[in-house]
Amino acid sequence: MTETTPVAELLFSKDDATPISTDEATLKEWDEARACLESTPKAWISTVWPDGRAHSMPVLLVWAEGTPWITTRPGSRKAKNLAANPHCVITVGGESLDLVVEGNATRARDEDELRRVAAAFKAKYRWELAVRGGSVYEDKLPGSPEYGFYQVTPTRAFGYGLDGLTATRWRFG
Repeated sequence: MTETTPVAELLFSKDDATPISTDEATLKEWDEARACLESTPKAWISTVWPDGRAHSMPVLLVWAEGTPWITTRPGSRKAKNLAANPHCVITVGGESLDLVVEGNATRARDEDELRRVAAAFKAKYRWELAVRGGSVYEDKLPGSPEYGFYQVTPTRAFGYGLDGLTATRWRFG
């Protein structure tokens, strides 16, 4: 997948009664948001139960092939929710930016793609995973538990400066 650069815009206009900056000079570059996603030790993913209730849990996240990827066990509530409804939200607290990334998650099955993403998890977390049969396994654990890799394709993202006074919205094609 080719990485796209989203459109950056202020979250609020000068007509809004808000303490958030409306100065376009405060817009954050997507590169800063991407760096925040790349470096975070963990993220939170929110999914939707079949009955509409929200579900939020911590996940490991890597940046690979131009998008964020998360992993979870196929039998987990996250995976079941994503199978029924791919809409999700990733949140990350960074050193200079807090992020909210809305998107759609798709489970990868292509073994070449799985190997590339597994290499990203190994590089970031030193986590050795084996790819076979369209899934990923942790062979060092008893029973070789299975994991799924989910590519999260962003649709919108929001970045909030740690000063509490700046906000940027990014819209993706």
